[in-house]
Amino acid sequence: MEESGRTTSEAEGTTAGFRCVQCGFPIKTLYIQYSPGNIRLMKCGNCKAVADEYIECELMILMIDLILHKPKAYRHLFYNVLGEGRANFESLLGKSILAYLVLEFYRMWALITNEIERPLSLSAVSFVMDFGKMLTIVIIGNAAFLCSLLLAARKFLNAPTGFHGWKWILLVVLVSSYFKIFLMAMMVWDFPSSVIYIIDIFVMSSNIVALKVVTDSDMARCLAVCVIAHGIKFLAGHYSAVILQTNDKMLCP
Repeated sequence: MEESGRTTSEAEGTTAGFRCVQCGFPIKTLYIQYSPGNIRLMKCGNCKAVADEYIECELMILMIDLILHKPKAYRHLFYNVLGEGRANFESLLGKSILAYLVLEFYRMWALITNEIERPLSLSAVSFVMDFGKMLTIVIIGNAAFLCSLLLAARKFLNAPTGFHGWKWILLVVLVSSYFKIFLMAMMVWDFPSSVIYIIDIFVMSSNIVALKVVTDSDMARCLAVCVIAHGIKFLAGHYSAVILQTNDKMLCP
């Protein structure tokens, strides 16, 4: 039966690049809006299910499904929220890099203070030196991580199906590292250093699911790429710390 007198507003639902969250099939329209607050969700032409039920869900539902590593939640986030034309890509990438580095710096600070079991020196000179060392280790480790991840992704994964080429992979990895936010809880409560490594494991598992979703590659290949990248990051950070400590001993015999 044909509906009469409807006002169809598809300005927010017809941008190219949408995906069905169930099967990943491309879809032109996620919903049709008849009037403010009155929408009809579209069905996927491939799996015949509702293309994206998260449109009508609370943000908390999406966050829970992301924590549970549900691929459909990642498809909604990367294709239907952050996809082409729905976000300022360059600005989002810059902010993601900055937030990632800040959380990585805090992770390094938390590890050092927990393992040494003492706060950083209150001396201005010592504090600046400690700050510089940690910043250097963080930059070297994460530069090695991102470079090795992109190189491994080019070698083992399918070409990205998103926009902006391999910058899209970089954004996907940074955003899917959201588990690092839980490090902020260590500002309020005391946790052993093992909690930091547990968070690292969750970050890597989230990266694996995100890469699988945006590249449609095998889980084993995504696992291999993330293990290689995170392993190189650990080695680069470890050896840069050793080199800095060796230089300190040579300067201060």
